[in-house]
Amino acid sequence: MDRLSTIGALGEFLRRRRALTRPEQVGLGTQGRRQVPGLRREEVARLAGLSVGHYTRLEQGRELHPTWQTVEGLAHALRLDEPAAAELHRLARPSVRRRRPSRTERVAPEVLRLMHSWTDVPAYVMGWSQDMLARNPLAVALHGRFTHDDNLLRMIFLDRVGREFFRDWTETARAAVAELRDTVLMAPGDQRLTELVGELAIKSPPFRRLWAAPESRLTVRRVARLFHPEVGELRLAREVFLIAGTPGQRLVTYQSEPGSSSADALALLGALAAPDSCER
Repeated sequence: MDRLSTIGALGEFLRRRRALTRPEQVGLGTQGRRQVPGLRREEVARLAGLSVGHYTRLEQGRELHPTWQTVEGLAHALRLDEPAAAELHRLARPSVRRRRPSRTERVAPEVLRLMHSWTDVPAYVMGWSQDMLARNPLAVALHGRFTHDDNLLRMIFLDRVGREFFRDWTETARAAVAELRDTVLMAPGDQRLTELVGELAIKSPPFRRLWAAPESRLTVRRVARLFHPEVGELRLAREVFLIAGTPGQRLVTYQSEPGSSSADALALLGALAAPDSCER
């Protein structure tokens, strides 16, 4: 099977499994009339920690290189058993000869439940190499315009949306590179880190300059300035919590000042991102 036909087979597999997965199987309510036999695209995307756009590209065969984390998230969202999950991996990455990342990271169910209970706070879990392992719905909406939404460094350096989204882009980029440098020093033989640094160095001149620059200690501002075209600029307090029992994983939250324009903007973003009654 050639690459193009494999991509088509991946989309067909996802569509078929989505149609077979009932809302009650994944903890979703069944109130109201549903126009699709299984899950909607936005429901699968939310459960997998992806943007709706990213998931849609996978179904339509326009996403050529889903990451290991993305495929794992889809297997979880669609409640695949072991044979079906193996088939998903075969279809998603059949021609990729890179070995499996040396660190397989799974987010604890307790952390996922906590994160998804916050309806007015964007939250996500970031892994060892700054991979985006899971997002709650508001974080999915906040990051919805990114194409490279699987890793924070790729969002910053490889995605055209990055410089618009991160208003303090230079400071954000320097801090992310400093953290990556520390991680590489702790695990110099980690293949996932080696591949990530190589990809960024090849594709991003700004990353190359920062990676080659003398190391400096940075104090990152707690207040993040972000921009989303549908709601404007947001000033949010960024907090990072280490997840006990899972070394390297961090829970990141963005909180708005009560009664502020940023609080209103987050509420509007949540409303805009709420699932509608029509299939996309």
